[in-house]
Amino acid sequence: MPQFFAGLILTLTYTILAFGRVPYLRIDRTGAVIVGATAMIAARVLTLDQAFEALDYRTLVLLFGMMVLIAHLRLARFFRTVVSWIGATVRHPGALLTAVVFVSGLLSAVFVNDTICLVFTPILIDIARARGHRPLPYLLALATSSNIGSLATITGNPQNMLIGSLSGISYSHFLVSLAPIALFGLTIDALLLLFLFRKELHAGPLDTPGRPPRPMHRAMMWKGGLVAAFVVIAFLAGMEPALAAAIAGAVLLLNRGVKPAKFYDQIDWDLLVLFIGLFVIVAGVSQAGLSQRLFDVLAPAGLHTTTGLAVVSALISNVISNVPAVMLMARLVPQLPSPETAWLTLAMSSTLAGNLTMLGSIANLIVLQSARRRQVEIGFVEFLRVGVPVTLATLAFGIWWLG
Repeated sequence: MPQFFAGLILTLTYTILAFGRVPYLRIDRTGAVIVGATAMIAARVLTLDQAFEALDYRTLVLLFGMMVLIAHLRLARFFRTVVSWIGATVRHPGALLTAVVFVSGLLSAVFVNDTICLVFTPILIDIARARGHRPLPYLLALATSSNIGSLATITGNPQNMLIGSLSGISYSHFLVSLAPIALFGLTIDALLLLFLFRKELHAGPLDTPGRPPRPMHRAMMWKGGLVAAFVVIAFLAGMEPALAAAIAGAVLLLNRGVKPAKFYDQIDWDLLVLFIGLFVIVAGVSQAGLSQRLFDVLAPAGLHTTTGLAVVSALISNVISNVPAVMLMARLVPQLPSPETAWLTLAMSSTLAGNLTMLGSIANLIVLQSARRRQVEIGFVEFLRVGVPVTLATLAFGIWWLG
């Protein structure tokens, strides 16, 4: 009976994660995970104490600390200042597109890709319209490059934070192993976009550099910048990432000018709750013995090889999204012949798979929804023109590099 209930709860929850909604019910992915986690306990698959023990507090603390740091920088208008400065100083459309790719990728590696997409999208649309350009190429550059760039570090995206906490791989080793793949991917992404939109990327009379905008909150930007530098140095020096992020968040909450509520408004509480619920659900699946069955089912796909693991991870990530996919497959990785390589492969494939379709990652959806609110549509096929070749090229390079 525990296996039956665990399998039923897992299936129903992950089906909702895949489709994003339930007919006749106003419930989202986070709500589905809450219901699923509660059902695991109510069905006696897990006890309440076992559910508490299933939580990975390192991942949650790391995620929360980085959210506070990002909230401070957003309130200081750091990200807005960066992209506005680029738009005001880079003259040629092709150069601007290339700058968007590499700047978005770099910032995503440090400050989480979802945030970069959320902040950059409306500004890029304004810049494109002011110059008389179509916003589409710049938005595609933002979505794809933020996914690729986030691969480079443990703090680049939520699934990497989870993998970093569960695997014990150091920040520096993670960076050395995956940054070359990210750099290759950003280069391929820029070249492909320049080729596909070559007829549109011609300098016109409005493509003149303007005066770079001045930051509005210099004191906050200095403080946030110093704390961000501390975090990066601490990560590279080998400090526990969760501890470094917690220290950063605590320091930033000590301020005179900003009410704590403004910080809390910027926190993605839905994502934190999603993680908590998934920890409980996956623990229930493991407790019921279904993890081994799943491993046996997927074994013929070649999970013990870099190629097999990468392909399976990429496919599952595009069905149920990358965070739930990583959470599910994390139970299988320790059973593989080379767990460290498997963890890195899982991070690489689940992240790069986000570029396959516009529904492949939360970052893509943020760009899509933000653009739609400003009357800019990104077609499914238009995204595929960029997403499919970029995903295939980067996955192939990643498999070769890690293999």
